[in-house]
Order: sequence, then structure tokens, then C-alpha cells
Amino acid sequence: MQRGLPMQPTVVVLREGTDTSQGKPQLLSNISACLAIADTLASTLGPRGMDKLIVNEKGEAQITNDGATILKLLDIVHPAAKSLVDIARAQDAEVGDGTTSVVLLAAQMLKEVRGYIEEGVSPHIIMKGYRKAAQLATDRIKELQISIDKSDPAKFRDLLLKCASTSMSSKLIHSQKPFFSQMAVDAVLSLDQDDLDESLIGVKKIPGGGLQDSLLVKG
Repeated sequence: MQRGLPMQPTVVVLREGTDTSQGKPQLLSNISACLAIADTLASTLGPRGMDKLIVNEKGEAQITNDGATILKLLDIVHPAAKSLVDIARAQDAEVGDGTTSVVLLAAQMLKEVRGYIEEGVSPHIIMKGYRKAAQLATDRIKELQISIDKSDPAKFRDLLLKCASTSMSSKLIHSQKPFFSQMAVDAVLSLDQDDLDESLIGVKKIPGGGLQDSLLVKG
């Protein structure tokens, strides 16, 4: 008579209480969580965007309309929503601007596919379509791109001033755009143009005084 196999001990991989939901309901839940984060940031976008007052557990208050800063200050626990935080951080590290825009764009793309998920379309098919769309968008951008001519210092500086002014349109210092645009361009042009190590530009914050008291010290 064959003996039965010995009892195998139960191995617990996940902590007790861990959510193991999956399938279509979980996909829809992930999309809803990301859309909730986007709704929080949507009102901060653009020149007329509003600032957010965030108070942490220590009672410290901070006013900002920067997407990466807001997401960093919020205590986000949903795993899918945390991916938007990673997107904003990557955008901030790579470009230094557009953190709110990239989060809202990602959330809008999720919103557009929610109906397809509800109809049972496979996420793999949706991703295949998005990859094709990304390639088409990249090709179109390459068609529209222009080359920057650095041979004329005056025109090159004027272009940098326009770029700096545009990036300050939605910031607290937008009322002093000409002043700070000049300062930012002067700081960038003082760097080695082949290296452009932005870590060499430091900001020293001193309480008191007005915005016009700010100055650039070339070290």
C-alpha cells in the first residue's frame, strides 16, 4: 500500500492583510487612483494655475504649484498612484520643468483607455497601440524640430531669455520674469558650454528683502 505524501508546511510569501486583487477590477482601481492624483494637480497648471497649501504632520506649511514638489509632500500609498510620483521625479531630474504636465498627460491617457478596459480589451493590445502612437509622435516632433544657431551670441541669448521667461510663467516669481530671466541666462552662460554642469549653480536663500534684492554672484 502506497503511503501518502507528507504534509507540506504552508509558506506565507505576503504579509497578512496584503491586497492580492487582480484582473479588470484592479486595473480600473489603478486608473481611478491615478486620476485622483491628476485632479489634485490639474488646478495648478498654466499661468493662471493656483498654488497649493500643504501642511505636513509636523505642522510645517508649504505653498507651491510645482507638480514634483506637491507629489513629494503628499503621502501617497497606492502603488499605481506612486508611479505618477516616479514619472514626475524623472521629468524633474531630466528636464527640470513640466512635472505637472507629464502627470496630467499620463492620467489623461489612462482615462482614455478606461472604456476599453471595461469592454474587455487586453492591456497588451492597448500598450501596442500606445507604442505605435508614441513612435508617430516622435517622428512628427523630429519633423518640426529646429536647429539652434550659436554662431550669433545675441540671437542665442535672446532665445535663452524667451525659454527662461516661458518656464517662469506659472511660478510665484512670474511678475518679475524679465529680472530673473536675465539672471538665469547669465548663470547658465557662465558655465562651461561643453559641459554645462548645472550642479555648479547654487542658490542661497536669505530671509527678508524683496525679489529685486536677489543677485547673481559669479564665483
